[in-house]
Amino acid sequence: MVDFPALRTKMVDGQVRPNDVTDLRIIDAMGVVERETFAPEDQRPLAYLDRDLPLGNGRSARVLIQPMVLARLLQFANIKPTEKVLEVGTASGYGSAVMARLAGSVVALEQDADLAAFARRQLAGTPNVAVVEASLVKGVPDAAPFDVILFNGSVSAFPEAIARQLAKGGRMLLVEEGGSAPWAKLYTRDDAGISGRALFNASVPLLPGFEAVKTFAF
Repeated sequence: MVDFPALRTKMVDGQVRPNDVTDLRIIDAMGVVERETFAPEDQRPLAYLDRDLPLGNGRSARVLIQPMVLARLLQFANIKPTEKVLEVGTASGYGSAVMARLAGSVVALEQDADLAAFARRQLAGTPNVAVVEASLVKGVPDAAPFDVILFNGSVSAFPEAIARQLAKGGRMLLVEEGGSAPWAKLYTRDDAGISGRALFNASVPLLPGFEAVKTFAF
């Protein structure tokens, strides 16, 4: 029988703490939320490995992102207990479950109907999370503005439509493809507009709809 609590502790101590994650609220949340319950049944014994975890059912690009990457994004997000968060591409809902312990409320956006239904079931006991089934690239303008927007996957182009849903003083965390390597980036909004900076190298699958636009030369 798999000792999931022991594996969860090992994940926190071996993957989260050593990677510059110092916010005790993040460490506590990832030590409590049962990551295995957000994984397919046959993948649950692998839920705490230091890697992306495929969600199966033919969705090779949809994953639970590597615990260390999620934890580091959350560290830079600096989510406060009163803030409203949007997770773009919640997939099975794990990231939203963790952020629910950090934020005032979380909107978990997912466009895949099966994944959205799964996330809704897993998050049913988490009152400050709302699962929204809609196009990822459009965000959730009706619920904007958001203090924090976190992408559960990478993008190949700056997500203009979603960036407009960021509140003044808000933070948007994502992994951008392109250049020599993908980078996790932090964007912030102030009176002058939106500015960004690179944080760390990270490789996670592209979210559907955020692929690079192909151009053709004639």
